[in-house]
Amino acid sequence: MHPPAHLSGAEDLVTKPEATRAGFLALAIERNRLSTPLVAQARALKVAAASAGSVERCVGDPAIRPAVLAAAGVSDKAAKHFTEVEEQAAIKDLADSYLALAGANFPDELAARFLLTKGDAIGGAMRNVGGRLGQRKLLRAMASALEIGGATYQWLDRDKVWHAARANEAGFEIDARGLHWTRQGKNRTLLFNRRVPAVRTNVDLCLLNCEREQADAAIGNPSAFVALGELKGGVDPAGADEHWKTTRSALARIRTAFAESEAHPRYSSSGRPSFGLWRASCGGAWRTTRSPTPRISRTTANWPPSRNGSGRCRRRHRRVGAGGPAGLLRLPAFASMTRARG
Repeated sequence: MHPPAHLSGAEDLVTKPEATRAGFLALAIERNRLSTPLVAQARALKVAAASAGSVERCVGDPAIRPAVLAAAGVSDKAAKHFTEVEEQAAIKDLADSYLALAGANFPDELAARFLLTKGDAIGGAMRNVGGRLGQRKLLRAMASALEIGGATYQWLDRDKVWHAARANEAGFEIDARGLHWTRQGKNRTLLFNRRVPAVRTNVDLCLLNCEREQADAAIGNPSAFVALGELKGGVDPAGADEHWKTTRSALARIRTAFAESEAHPRYSSSGRPSFGLWRASCGGAWRTTRSPTPRISRTTANWPPSRNGSGRCRRRHRRVGAGGPAGLLRLPAFASMTRARG
């Protein structure tokens, strides 16, 4: 397997500080996007509360009860377990302890507390947003590679409906959950985050040798797999080691599961620009790209190395991954396998 032309050595895999900053900026932009509907809801709640004229009429209005309950500190998940009596108790505590004390400014107090609860939900969603951004980046990169090669493709939406891609279509990657294309007479279907029966858990990337309509059935057939992979979208260098540990465990689980069958798919991982690696792993990654036997990509199979040659823990790390914007740790680690197998 040959490395991409823009990579000349292991040092090209080291993440630049500007790539880390760009990753954090992308997360901030996404956080603002997710919070925009909640801010609008808080404004509408404030208007409704002011129209009610008093705390008693406001908390007793059934039209805004879910929002008032949220302002009382009850999340959507918790509300599913509350009885009517418990909901009423939470709202009464909100009204007596906080809204009544705010006087004429109770609409502002209500809106602020509503945002406090909903903001906590945004925080939970942000823990997964890095993975979603990584998925979108990979989708857009693969779609661009297909387009410039003159290939047509279809994409799968969240309702499991396939759509024919339009030329230069913008934003499809936000809703896409899969891709299908044909190359040299071979069908390839890529699915994201699907449960693989052979592994008995979800796998981030599943590349199948099948028509798009056959994907649901093919996911249960080990011989239909061309490749499987882990996609890590974390941007914080402080969490890099933990990401690699979970990646290594996931790939080991996949290898073990497929070792029991006669199928031999490829395994790989893909990461966002500021994905951290142990510096010693740069050399291992680089040697992997130059391996003459690419059947199984060991890009992360033995990372991070726990000890150096002297037996002491290697504590110095540098962030790796962004030096090659289409590098082995991201798209080509997966795309090179599609090229090798068609």
